Amino acid sequence: MNISYNWLKRYININVEAAELSKILTSIGLEVGGIDQVQSIKGGLEGLIIGEVLTCEAHENSDHLHVTTVNTGSGDALQIVCGAPNVAAGQKVVVATIGTVLYSGDESFTIKRSKIRGVESLGMLCAADEIGIGTSHDGIIVLPDDAKVGTLAKDYYNIQNDYVLEVDITPNRVDAASHYGVARDLAAYFSLRNSEIKLTKPDVSKFTLDSQQLTIPVVVQNPEACPRYSGVTISGVKVGESPEWLKTAVANIGLRPINNIVDATNFVLHELGQPLHAFDADKIAGGEIHVRCLPEGTSFVTLDGVERKLNAADLMICDAEKPMCIAGVFGGLNSGVTESTQNIFLESAYFNPVSIRKTARRHGLNTDASFRYERGCDPDGTIYVLKRCALLIQEIAGGVISSEIADVYPEKIMPFDVQLSFNKINSLIGKEIGRENIELIIKALEIEILNFENGIYSLRVPAYRVDVMRDVDVIEDILRIYGYNNIEISDKLMSNLSYSTKPDSHKMQNTISEQLTAQGFNEILNNSLTKAAYYNDLTIFPSNRNVRIINALSNDLSVMRQTLLFGGLENIAHNINRQNKDLKFYEFGNCYYYNAENRKDTDNLAAYSENYHLALWLTGNQHAANWATADSQSSVFELKAQVENIFRRLGFDLQKLVSSEYADELLSEALIVQNRQGVRLAVMGILNPKILKKFDIEQPVYYADLEWNSTLAQTAQFKVHFAEISKFPEVRRDLALLIDSDIKFTQIEKAAREAEQKILKSVTLFDVYEGKNLAEGKKSYAISFTLQDKDKTLTDSQIESIMKRIVSNLENKVGAKLR
Repeated sequence: MNISYNWLKRYININVEAAELSKILTSIGLEVGGIDQVQSIKGGLEGLIIGEVLTCEAHENSDHLHVTTVNTGSGDALQIVCGAPNVAAGQKVVVATIGTVLYSGDESFTIKRSKIRGVESLGMLCAADEIGIGTSHDGIIVLPDDAKVGTLAKDYYNIQNDYVLEVDITPNRVDAASHYGVARDLAAYFSLRNSEIKLTKPDVSKFTLDSQQLTIPVVVQNPEACPRYSGVTISGVKVGESPEWLKTAVANIGLRPINNIVDATNFVLHELGQPLHAFDADKIAGGEIHVRCLPEGTSFVTLDGVERKLNAADLMICDAEKPMCIAGVFGGLNSGVTESTQNIFLESAYFNPVSIRKTARRHGLNTDASFRYERGCDPDGTIYVLKRCALLIQEIAGGVISSEIADVYPEKIMPFDVQLSFNKINSLIGKEIGRENIELIIKALEIEILNFENGIYSLRVPAYRVDVMRDVDVIEDILRIYGYNNIEISDKLMSNLSYSTKPDSHKMQNTISEQLTAQGFNEILNNSLTKAAYYNDLTIFPSNRNVRIINALSNDLSVMRQTLLFGGLENIAHNINRQNKDLKFYEFGNCYYYNAENRKDTDNLAAYSENYHLALWLTGNQHAANWATADSQSSVFELKAQVENIFRRLGFDLQKLVSSEYADELLSEALIVQNRQGVRLAVMGILNPKILKKFDIEQPVYYADLEWNSTLAQTAQFKVHFAEISKFPEVRRDLALLIDSDIKFTQIEKAAREAEQKILKSVTLFDVYEGKNLAEGKKSYAISFTLQDKDKTLTDSQIESIMKRIVSNLENKVGAKLR
């Protein structure tokens, strides 16, 4: 949400730098994501000054140029060569001095000392289009005689620079989704720090009924979806261009000025946080407003010209014959204000947040109005806002108030009553901040103190504070206004001893994180909420196992993730698009599952489960090229080595793990790692290009997923054994084996270990050859076998016997032949 600093100062008399203001807002829970300077005229007329032409002579080397001397009030007169036909002595003009930057669209140029046809020129006399205050280029600007020499042009034209703060509003703080709402929080902040800073609310006391010539009755047929509906008519308005101040205000926060009526409703929306809608009263058939739902499938054309099919639950604003507006979301094409509009019906309502949210999601609409309605507006503020907007429209578009305010409010929404213990405030905050400060903050936040008795505050929280319903919510408000940084950190250390012998998941996670980070990986942390579309047509993670979010804020956050994969691919795509293609990521996180077969009437959570995972992603180069080595592509074997190192660090004996081939719709080639009892520990491999294509990733990505809970459970069984390093030498024998192309190294290693379990220490593949001089469908493996007896030196006959058994088993089990 964009907040204009100049606009903000309409409601609070602050005078601090924009950068300092952003720090204050962030400290009280309204985080500022950025600050932009906005200029009504590009460049802000910097470097331009009002001057007086003292002399004007024809240029001796030109038939259209003039040589002038100009007094700018700063000492010696400036000699300036000017080509304008209307320049003359005695004129007051706008002068661009040396160093001034002038703009023309996206281009700019700097005024420099120069010679024009042999005559030195020390500036420039400006036309209206050259400095951005008009479009005329017929000649230079000639100011009235009373213009004061030496006045800065930005002061003469009253150029006001503004700062726009990008405030990130959390979903629960809709009360701050306006300039007045932000000013209210600032006033609370300054109530403890500067008593002279006060909050000023726009005055509506001048609102008066002029006539009742245009009364439009309102009928609310669905009070559950529309608890309150208010409206008033204004007759005789003149639709046209908004005044400059209003156009500047709405433009500075990123809105496009449309006309004075629409701009007024937009201004009040961003001023007070209450959406409004103006209907052309002459287009309201039957002269009545009906708030109701329409049959399923009813067609309705919205302001953007799109024909939409309505849901039976969509609340609509209708006249006696037809729908005019999707309530709280989007207006209709044929009921809004146009240049010919003379009479308007102005709407100010409170709609059910859930109803608005569902309608907006169904139609894929996200408007300024729906943003506020679906989070909860102020049900008690509709009349005040209606008066405020009506007065503004009268000011800028004329007209008279031509009806009583229609206000349908059958069941009043009551404020929240909260009991707050003074001791609990101090206990949760960790510091006693005093009753005076507490009460200043509470009152500044417009929370009413009913009484204070026996250390208990009885409070009445206004209905617009939808996030404050409990005592702890009030304490949070007190703390954020008082200042988190004002709570001193104690030097007292609280600790205890733990005698648990179970594996410490957090400690092991830190250990593996440090290991991966040392290997060049970066840790990522993604949202557990993700797109449901990722799971469409998947069998390994079927969409019917998604944990769905009720009333999701967007389609991108509609389900909880079943896998860490897609979040990592989003990160990879984001980095590749920014020319960062060599990536190593890892993430720890929960994955969530729904299984309808496990549902129980007695346990609402029985169908839901979660599991903790560790995921790794590799893509791009393993290392960049340098003077000593060429670049080297990452590979699935590098990923496999990283996974094996993780298992080693956790205490696994890799020889006791079983790896087998695996593939699914996500991984085109992969290995699954299990223990000997068949417990799945990890899957790793090459991601399917079809999956990568959905993320516009064109380079290979290697992915591993470790079942962290299962892996950690295995480590509890491990015991550390220390053994003396053998005094007896190792023996290495190398074999070149001719095998079928589909034979994997794991098969060879398994056959070798079956032949000799005690003496065979390791089996290593050190060369692979396929191609010339080999039969079709064959390949050659060069394999090293390391033998060692920890109790004695191996003899030649023992070595020969072991190698014969190994070769024999390789021939029988995998069809290997010695080359």
